[in-house]
Amino acid sequence: MNKAFTRETDSDDDELEPALKLPAGVRNYITPQGQRRLQNELDELWKVERPALVKTITWAASNGDRSENGDYIYGKKRLREIDRRIRFLRRRLDLSEVVDPALRKQCEQVFFSATVTVCDDSGVENTYSIVGVDEADVARGRISWVSPLAMALLKLRVGDVANLRTPAGVSELEVIRIVYAELD
Repeated sequence: MNKAFTRETDSDDDELEPALKLPAGVRNYITPQGQRRLQNELDELWKVERPALVKTITWAASNGDRSENGDYIYGKKRLREIDRRIRFLRRRLDLSEVVDPALRKQCEQVFFSATVTVCDDSGVENTYSIVGVDEADVARGRISWVSPLAMALLKLRVGDVANLRTPAGVSELEVIRIVYAELD
């Protein structure tokens, strides 16, 4: 077969934005809430959206000429998108390792699933929760465990100072509080 018609990899990770890629050979650490969210999305796509779309495509295909049939063409395109997302979610869930923050209540160091309050050079306090790659949401203060900020904070204790390199220069962050609690 001509090499132009083969895929070199079956991985959909090539299509991911860099923030969603995991380092090679590591598990996909995730909180219980993050796992539930991914599983709910997978169930919704597999049990609700995909069957409804297949019905629409079947109906559109029965109408005859498929070359100018918008319902059929759009439906097939959307079905490919759904199937790609389903493969991605299944692979992510298979690789996931759930880390429950409630089990680390007495921990005094920053690890995955910690909610950390830091104070920067100018005295401004910020709170960050260290979560899985698929759960990161900076607007809500949730940072990926592979982000530079989280990597700088890992293994620190209250009172320790982290040096974070940013485009603006090196910033010092002092750890003020470490809490392990269930995220909402």
